[in-house]
Amino acid sequence: MLLNAKVEICLLLYHRGPHCKGHIKDPHLIKHIALTVSLIMAPMSSFAAQFIEGKHFTQVSNKAPSSQPKLTEFFSFYCGHCFNMEKMYLPSIKANLDNTITFDSKHVDFVNTEINTEVMRSLAVIQTLADHGPLTDTMFKVIQGENGEKHDHSAPDHKHDQPLKSRRDIQAVFAKLGVSEEQYNQVADSPETDEKLALWRAQQRTFNIQSVPAFVVNDKYAVNMNSIQSLQQFIDLINYLALEHQ
Repeated sequence: MLLNAKVEICLLLYHRGPHCKGHIKDPHLIKHIALTVSLIMAPMSSFAAQFIEGKHFTQVSNKAPSSQPKLTEFFSFYCGHCFNMEKMYLPSIKANLDNTITFDSKHVDFVNTEINTEVMRSLAVIQTLADHGPLTDTMFKVIQGENGEKHDHSAPDHKHDQPLKSRRDIQAVFAKLGVSEEQYNQVADSPETDEKLALWRAQQRTFNIQSVPAFVVNDKYAVNMNSIQSLQQFIDLINYLALEHQ
């Protein structure tokens, strides 16, 4: 934002020198510059006043923030709210983040079962493949149904079916979208995937992730989802925490 303000000032000065050197004697021009700067800087100051630590976000690590701004989503393919987030909100969130902020998703392990580990591995495989959008959507739908009905506890005759009981079941899902068993196993059983799952579990503990979806900014600040009143407020908070908050 400071850079934008400087560029705007330079334009108003008609490029008087490489760094806008010189004095401005026209009081109307000075007033216009002051107004321009205040308008550009207003979002940063208003965000600082709008978002309160302990209410809108919580510090979850005493370590220094990540060197690059980033947003991390912790989720589960078994979570109905996560499915809704994926379908309805994440596209808009990603599109409206500052272009310097990267996005990553990590699967939680609340139950520590063999099949949950395999489902976590499936996400690692998805993230390794070039076009992983359809696979993510398919995994949600296989587990939860086309519209999440399998995890709608209010639905008539609701039962907790387990459509995925083993890696073979997951491989069958991937095979329908062109991923061979050999391709799948090569990634799922790689040391890189083992390291990734270990990191996800470690960060789940470090950041005290107890429910999903959960969002952590710069490996340091967790969004208090109960405080969020709108999608725009959520996006503004992420941008503020990633780029401005000290």
